Amino acid sequence: MKRLCHWLLGLCNNFAYVVMLSAAHDILKKQESENATANVRRSEPEFTCFSSQAVLLADILPTLVIKLFAPFVIHKLPYGFRVLFCVIMAATSFLLVSLSSAVWISILGVIFASISSGLGELSFLSLTAFFSRDVLAGWGSGTGGAGVAGALLYSGLHPSWPVPPEHTSHCAGGPIFTNYSCEKGLLKFVVPLGLVYFAEYFINQGLMELLYFPNFFLSHAEQYRWYQTLYQFGVLLSRSSLCCVKIRKLWALSFLQVVNAVLLLFAVRYQFLPSAWLVFAVVLYEGLLGGAAYVNTFYFISKEVREREFAMAAASVGDSLGIALAGLAAFPVHRYFCHL
Repeated sequence: MKRLCHWLLGLCNNFAYVVMLSAAHDILKKQESENATANVRRSEPEFTCFSSQAVLLADILPTLVIKLFAPFVIHKLPYGFRVLFCVIMAATSFLLVSLSSAVWISILGVIFASISSGLGELSFLSLTAFFSRDVLAGWGSGTGGAGVAGALLYSGLHPSWPVPPEHTSHCAGGPIFTNYSCEKGLLKFVVPLGLVYFAEYFINQGLMELLYFPNFFLSHAEQYRWYQTLYQFGVLLSRSSLCCVKIRKLWALSFLQVVNAVLLLFAVRYQFLPSAWLVFAVVLYEGLLGGAAYVNTFYFISKEVREREFAMAAASVGDSLGIALAGLAAFPVHRYFCHL
Protein backbone atom coordinates (compact mmCIF):
# COMPACT_ATOMS: atom_id res chain seq x y z
CA MET A 1 0.00 0.00 0.00
CA LYS A 2 2.82 2.44 0.82
CA ARG A 3 4.49 1.67 -2.51
CA LEU A 4 1.19 2.32 -4.31
CA CYS A 5 0.77 5.64 -2.49
CA HIS A 6 4.24 6.74 -3.53
CA TRP A 7 3.51 5.60 -7.10
CA LEU A 8 0.47 7.90 -7.16
CA LEU A 9 2.52 10.74 -5.66
CA GLY A 10 5.15 10.35 -8.37
CA LEU A 11 2.47 10.25 -11.07
CA CYS A 12 0.73 13.40 -9.85
CA ASN A 13 3.94 15.29 -9.11
CA ASN A 14 5.49 14.99 -12.58
CA PHE A 15 2.34 15.09 -14.70
CA ALA A 16 2.21 18.87 -15.29
CA TYR A 17 5.97 19.02 -15.96
CA VAL A 18 5.70 16.37 -18.69
CA VAL A 19 2.62 17.88 -20.32
CA MET A 20 4.40 21.23 -20.64
CA LEU A 21 7.39 19.63 -22.37
CA SER A 22 5.15 17.63 -24.69
CA ALA A 23 3.26 20.81 -25.59
CA ALA A 24 6.43 22.87 -26.12
CA HIS A 25 6.25 22.77 -29.91
CA ASP A 26 2.59 23.85 -29.92
CA ILE A 27 3.01 26.54 -27.28
CA LEU A 28 5.72 28.23 -29.32
CA LYS A 29 3.74 27.92 -32.55
CA LYS A 30 1.60 30.71 -31.11
CA GLN A 31 4.61 33.00 -31.31
CA GLU A 32 5.36 31.88 -34.86
CA SER A 33 1.75 32.55 -35.87
CA GLU A 34 1.87 36.03 -34.35
CA ASN A 35 5.15 36.76 -36.16
CA ALA A 36 3.74 35.48 -39.44
CA THR A 37 0.67 37.68 -39.09
CA ALA A 38 2.81 40.71 -38.33
CA ASN A 39 5.03 39.97 -41.34
CA VAL A 40 2.02 39.78 -43.65
CA ARG A 41 0.84 43.15 -42.42
CA ARG A 42 4.27 44.68 -42.98
CA SER A 43 4.72 42.74 -46.26
CA GLU A 44 8.28 41.99 -45.16
CA PRO A 45 9.61 38.45 -45.02
CA GLU A 46 11.27 37.48 -41.74
CA PHE A 47 12.78 34.15 -40.79
CA THR A 48 12.19 32.99 -37.23
CA CYS A 49 13.70 30.03 -35.46
CA PHE A 50 12.18 29.84 -32.00
CA SER A 51 12.85 26.44 -30.47
CA SER A 52 11.44 24.47 -27.57
CA GLN A 53 14.40 25.25 -25.29
CA ALA A 54 12.46 28.33 -24.15
CA VAL A 55 9.79 26.07 -22.67
CA LEU A 56 12.44 23.68 -21.31
CA LEU A 57 14.23 26.49 -19.46
CA ALA A 58 10.95 27.82 -18.07
CA ASP A 59 10.14 24.27 -16.98
CA ILE A 60 13.47 23.56 -15.26
CA LEU A 61 15.11 26.79 -13.99
CA PRO A 62 12.57 27.37 -11.16
CA THR A 63 12.99 23.71 -10.18
CA LEU A 64 16.77 24.12 -10.17
CA VAL A 65 16.63 27.18 -7.92
CA ILE A 66 14.31 25.36 -5.51
CA LYS A 67 16.54 22.29 -5.36
CA LEU A 68 19.68 24.36 -4.84
CA PHE A 69 18.43 26.32 -1.85
CA ALA A 70 15.33 24.66 -0.39
CA PRO A 71 17.03 21.65 1.27
CA PHE A 72 18.60 23.99 3.85
CA VAL A 73 15.33 25.63 4.95
CA ILE A 74 12.44 23.49 3.71
CA HIS A 75 12.40 21.35 6.87
CA LYS A 76 10.88 24.33 8.68
CA LEU A 77 7.66 23.93 6.67
CA PRO A 78 5.31 21.01 7.38
CA TYR A 79 4.79 18.52 4.57
CA GLY A 80 1.04 19.22 4.41
CA PHE A 81 1.62 22.88 3.62
CA ARG A 82 4.15 22.02 0.92
CA VAL A 83 1.76 19.58 -0.77
CA LEU A 84 -1.10 22.09 -0.73
CA PHE A 85 1.14 24.73 -2.29
CA CYS A 86 2.23 22.28 -5.01
CA VAL A 87 -1.39 21.44 -5.84
CA ILE A 88 -2.28 25.13 -6.18
CA MET A 89 0.74 25.79 -8.41
CA ALA A 90 -0.04 22.82 -10.67
CA ALA A 91 -3.71 23.77 -11.07
CA THR A 92 -2.78 27.37 -11.80
CA SER A 93 -0.26 26.27 -14.43
CA PHE A 94 -2.88 24.34 -16.41
CA LEU A 95 -5.33 27.23 -16.24
CA LEU A 96 -2.76 29.78 -17.43
CA VAL A 97 -1.55 27.68 -20.37
CA SER A 98 -5.01 26.55 -21.49
CA LEU A 99 -6.65 30.00 -21.28
CA SER A 100 -3.74 32.19 -22.37
CA SER A 101 -3.82 34.30 -25.50
CA ALA A 102 -0.13 35.24 -25.44
CA VAL A 103 3.06 33.22 -25.28
CA TRP A 104 4.40 34.98 -22.18
CA ILE A 105 1.30 33.95 -20.21
CA SER A 106 1.82 30.35 -21.31
CA ILE A 107 5.47 30.55 -20.26
CA LEU A 108 4.33 31.84 -16.85
CA GLY A 109 2.08 28.79 -16.61
CA VAL A 110 5.05 26.55 -17.41
CA ILE A 111 7.02 28.26 -14.60
CA PHE A 112 4.22 27.50 -12.14
CA ALA A 113 4.29 23.84 -13.23
CA SER A 114 8.05 23.81 -12.63
CA ILE A 115 7.64 25.21 -9.12
CA SER A 116 5.04 22.56 -8.31
CA SER A 117 7.13 19.70 -9.69
CA GLY A 118 10.43 20.84 -8.15
CA LEU A 119 9.10 21.47 -4.66
CA GLY A 120 7.05 18.28 -4.80
CA GLU A 121 9.96 16.09 -5.89
CA LEU A 122 12.26 17.51 -3.23
CA SER A 123 9.62 17.05 -0.52
CA PHE A 124 8.49 13.54 -1.47
CA LEU A 125 12.05 12.26 -1.90
CA SER A 126 12.86 13.60 1.57
CA LEU A 127 9.76 11.88 2.90
CA THR A 128 10.98 8.49 1.64
CA ALA A 129 13.68 8.63 4.33
CA PHE A 130 10.98 7.72 6.88
CA PHE A 131 9.89 4.56 5.03
CA SER A 132 11.53 1.39 3.77
CA ARG A 133 13.56 1.57 0.56
CA ASP A 134 10.77 -0.24 -1.29
CA VAL A 135 8.83 3.00 -1.61
CA LEU A 136 11.56 4.36 -3.90
CA ALA A 137 10.54 1.77 -6.49
CA GLY A 138 6.98 3.04 -6.27
CA TRP A 139 8.05 6.69 -6.53
CA GLY A 140 10.35 6.03 -9.48
CA SER A 141 7.73 4.02 -11.33
CA GLY A 142 5.11 6.70 -10.66
CA THR A 143 7.26 9.47 -12.09
CA GLY A 144 7.85 7.29 -15.13
CA GLY A 145 4.11 6.72 -15.38
CA ALA A 146 3.61 10.49 -15.34
CA GLY A 147 5.89 10.73 -18.35
CA VAL A 148 3.89 8.22 -20.36
CA ALA A 149 0.50 9.48 -19.16
CA GLY A 150 1.30 13.13 -19.83
CA ALA A 151 2.94 12.63 -23.22
CA LEU A 152 0.46 9.99 -24.39
CA LEU A 153 -2.62 11.94 -23.33
CA TYR A 154 -1.34 15.09 -25.03
CA SER A 155 -0.35 13.24 -28.20
CA GLY A 156 -3.57 11.23 -28.27
CA LEU A 157 -5.91 14.12 -27.62
CA HIS A 158 -4.12 16.41 -30.07
CA PRO A 159 -3.03 14.35 -33.09
CA SER A 160 -3.92 16.22 -36.26
CA TRP A 161 -7.29 17.74 -35.53
CA PRO A 162 -7.83 21.46 -36.25
CA VAL A 163 -8.03 22.20 -32.52
CA PRO A 164 -5.57 24.55 -30.81
CA PRO A 165 -3.44 22.92 -28.11
CA GLU A 166 -5.00 24.96 -25.33
CA HIS A 167 -8.23 23.01 -25.82
CA THR A 168 -6.69 19.57 -25.08
CA SER A 169 -5.88 19.87 -21.78
CA HIS A 170 20.64 17.72 7.50
CA CYS A 171 24.14 19.13 7.55
CA ALA A 172 25.45 22.06 9.58
CA GLY A 173 25.43 25.57 8.22
CA GLY A 174 28.05 26.91 5.84
CA PRO A 175 28.51 27.64 2.16
CA ILE A 176 26.08 25.90 -0.17
CA PHE A 177 28.59 23.77 -2.04
CA THR A 178 30.24 22.75 1.22
CA ASN A 179 26.87 21.53 2.43
CA TYR A 180 26.23 19.60 -0.75
CA SER A 181 29.53 17.75 -0.40
CA CYS A 182 29.41 17.32 3.36
CA GLU A 183 27.88 13.87 2.99
CA LYS A 184 30.77 11.65 1.91
CA GLY A 185 30.20 10.20 -1.54
CA LEU A 186 27.11 12.23 -2.45
CA LEU A 187 28.78 13.89 -5.44
CA LYS A 188 29.59 10.53 -6.99
CA PHE A 189 25.84 10.14 -7.47
CA VAL A 190 24.96 13.73 -8.38
CA VAL A 191 27.55 14.16 -11.16
CA PRO A 192 26.64 11.05 -13.24
CA LEU A 193 22.93 11.85 -12.86
CA GLY A 194 23.51 15.41 -14.05
CA LEU A 195 25.50 14.19 -17.05
CA VAL A 196 22.79 11.70 -18.04
CA TYR A 197 20.14 14.39 -17.92
CA PHE A 198 22.32 16.91 -19.74
CA ALA A 199 22.75 14.55 -22.74
CA GLU A 200 19.10 13.45 -22.46
CA TYR A 201 17.50 16.89 -22.57
CA PHE A 202 20.01 18.16 -25.08
CA ILE A 203 18.46 15.52 -27.34
CA ASN A 204 14.86 16.09 -26.30
CA GLN A 205 14.69 19.86 -26.56
CA GLY A 206 17.62 20.64 -28.84
CA LEU A 207 17.61 17.93 -31.51
CA MET A 208 14.19 16.27 -31.63
CA GLU A 209 12.53 19.17 -33.45
CA LEU A 210 15.24 18.95 -36.11
CA LEU A 211 14.82 15.20 -36.68
CA TYR A 212 12.02 15.66 -39.21
CA PHE A 213 11.22 13.22 -42.02
CA PRO A 214 8.97 14.95 -44.60
CA ASN A 215 7.96 11.74 -46.39
CA PHE A 216 6.78 10.06 -43.20
CA PHE A 217 3.05 9.58 -42.55
CA LEU A 218 3.18 11.87 -39.48
CA SER A 219 3.50 15.65 -39.69
CA HIS A 220 6.41 17.54 -38.14
CA ALA A 221 4.49 18.37 -34.97
CA GLU A 222 3.16 14.81 -34.68
CA GLN A 223 6.63 13.32 -35.05
CA TYR A 224 7.86 15.55 -32.22
CA ARG A 225 4.97 14.53 -29.95
CA TRP A 226 5.53 10.83 -30.53
CA TYR A 227 9.26 11.17 -29.98
CA GLN A 228 8.39 12.57 -26.55
CA THR A 229 5.82 9.84 -25.91
CA LEU A 230 8.18 6.97 -26.73
CA TYR A 231 10.94 8.56 -24.65
CA GLN A 232 8.58 8.75 -21.68
CA PHE A 233 7.52 5.14 -22.22
CA GLY A 234 11.18 4.10 -21.96
CA VAL A 235 11.49 6.14 -18.75
CA LEU A 236 8.45 4.37 -17.30
CA LEU A 237 9.86 0.91 -18.04
CA SER A 238 13.26 1.57 -16.50
CA ARG A 239 11.97 3.48 -13.48
CA SER A 240 9.72 0.50 -12.76
CA SER A 241 12.60 -1.99 -13.00
CA LEU A 242 14.18 -1.49 -9.57
CA CYS A 243 12.49 -4.61 -8.18
CA CYS A 244 14.08 -6.70 -10.95
CA VAL A 245 17.50 -5.19 -11.64
CA LYS A 246 19.78 -2.69 -9.90
CA ILE A 247 22.60 -0.90 -11.73
CA ARG A 248 25.47 0.32 -9.58
CA LYS A 249 27.70 1.59 -12.40
CA LEU A 250 26.01 4.95 -12.98
CA TRP A 251 28.94 6.26 -15.03
CA ALA A 252 28.23 3.58 -17.65
CA LEU A 253 24.69 4.95 -18.06
CA SER A 254 26.16 8.45 -18.45
CA PHE A 255 28.56 7.29 -21.15
CA LEU A 256 25.83 5.49 -23.12
CA GLN A 257 23.60 8.57 -22.98
CA VAL A 258 26.42 10.75 -24.30
CA VAL A 259 26.83 8.29 -27.19
CA ASN A 260 23.12 8.76 -27.96
CA ALA A 261 23.51 12.54 -28.02
CA VAL A 262 26.53 12.39 -30.34
CA LEU A 263 24.76 9.95 -32.68
CA LEU A 264 21.67 12.15 -33.04
CA LEU A 265 23.76 15.32 -33.33
CA PHE A 266 25.54 13.84 -36.35
CA ALA A 267 22.19 12.56 -37.65
CA VAL A 268 20.86 16.13 -37.65
CA ARG A 269 23.98 17.47 -39.31
CA TYR A 270 24.45 14.82 -42.01
CA GLN A 271 20.88 13.43 -42.23
CA PHE A 272 21.98 9.82 -42.63
CA LEU A 273 19.02 8.23 -40.81
CA PRO A 274 16.57 6.93 -43.46
CA SER A 275 13.38 6.88 -41.41
CA ALA A 276 11.70 8.19 -38.27
CA TRP A 277 11.34 4.58 -37.12
CA LEU A 278 15.04 4.52 -36.24
CA VAL A 279 14.67 7.71 -34.23
CA PHE A 280 11.72 6.15 -32.40
CA ALA A 281 13.98 3.25 -31.37
CA VAL A 282 16.81 5.56 -30.24
CA VAL A 283 14.57 7.80 -28.11
CA LEU A 284 12.96 4.74 -26.49
CA TYR A 285 16.45 3.53 -25.58
CA GLU A 286 17.32 7.03 -24.39
CA GLY A 287 14.36 6.93 -22.02
CA LEU A 288 15.44 3.54 -20.68
CA LEU A 289 18.90 4.93 -19.82
CA GLY A 290 17.55 8.10 -18.22
CA GLY A 291 14.96 6.32 -16.10
CA ALA A 292 17.49 3.73 -14.94
CA ALA A 293 19.95 6.45 -13.92
CA TYR A 294 17.30 8.29 -11.89
CA VAL A 295 15.87 5.40 -9.90
CA ASN A 296 19.22 3.68 -9.27
CA THR A 297 20.85 6.92 -8.14
CA PHE A 298 18.32 7.47 -5.39
CA TYR A 299 18.23 3.80 -4.43
CA PHE A 300 21.99 3.66 -3.81
CA ILE A 301 21.96 7.05 -2.07
CA SER A 302 19.40 5.60 0.35
CA LYS A 303 21.75 2.67 1.00
CA GLU A 304 25.14 4.36 1.19
CA VAL A 305 24.71 7.96 2.37
CA ARG A 306 24.08 9.13 5.92
CA GLU A 307 21.45 11.79 6.72
CA ARG A 308 19.09 10.29 4.17
CA GLU A 309 16.41 13.01 4.34
CA PHE A 310 18.85 15.80 3.46
CA ALA A 311 20.79 13.65 0.96
CA MET A 312 17.70 12.68 -1.03
CA ALA A 313 16.64 16.33 -1.33
CA ALA A 314 20.13 17.63 -2.10
CA ALA A 315 20.92 14.98 -4.72
CA SER A 316 17.82 15.89 -6.72
CA VAL A 317 19.66 19.01 -7.87
CA GLY A 318 21.74 16.81 -10.18
CA ASP A 319 19.04 16.16 -12.76
CA SER A 320 17.73 19.73 -12.64
CA LEU A 321 21.18 21.24 -13.11
CA GLY A 322 21.84 18.91 -16.03
CA ILE A 323 18.53 19.81 -17.66
CA ALA A 324 19.08 23.56 -17.21
CA LEU A 325 22.57 23.38 -18.73
CA ALA A 326 21.19 21.28 -21.59
CA GLY A 327 18.61 23.94 -22.36
CA LEU A 328 21.27 26.65 -22.44
CA ALA A 329 23.61 24.58 -24.60
CA ALA A 330 20.85 23.58 -27.00
CA PHE A 331 19.95 27.19 -27.88
CA PRO A 332 23.03 27.99 -30.03
CA VAL A 333 23.14 24.46 -31.48
CA HIS A 334 19.51 24.60 -32.53
CA ARG A 335 19.88 28.04 -34.06
CA TYR A 336 23.00 26.95 -35.95
CA PHE A 337 21.20 24.04 -37.59
CA CYS A 338 18.12 26.16 -38.27
CA HIS A 339 20.20 28.62 -40.30
CA LEU A 340 22.10 26.07 -42.36
